[in-house]
Amino acid sequence: MLMMANGAESLGNSRHVTERGTTVTYDFEVSDQIPASPQEIYDAWMSSEGHSAMTGGAAHVDPVVGGEYDAWDGYIHGTTVVLEPPTRLVQSWRSAGFTDANEDSQIEVLLEANEAGTLVRVLHSSVPDDHRGYEDGRWQKSYFDPMKAYFESK
Repeated sequence: MLMMANGAESLGNSRHVTERGTTVTYDFEVSDQIPASPQEIYDAWMSSEGHSAMTGGAAHVDPVVGGEYDAWDGYIHGTTVVLEPPTRLVQSWRSAGFTDANEDSQIEVLLEANEAGTLVRVLHSSVPDDHRGYEDGRWQKSYFDPMKAYFESK
């Protein structure tokens, strides 16, 4: 496991073969401390209103396993695969930047309570190799920083 400059941990590269050809993907983990309980973060993540408010981008969430969601004004979309309230959720994840040759990636969000609130860990897997921006600051800028501001203001 490699530690990245922004605090992200790289879980390394993986080779993934799809029906559409060979696509190189990689997995990584990012995390940050958020000043809210796991339940508050889980509830916000899994509601259209809460997800929109905590990120600053429009979101629509069907909060059930198999339910579809989109976030950041439709830039991201996917399906909820696993729900374990209030500590874990797994969603397929696809951005508008993915090509037809790219399969969906997956996020696993782990919410770990501690004295300061919650450590939010995002394990993002099967990310196309040419989409390094998610690991190199985009999760921080698009999720963790706005989440901190949102929950600090509550």
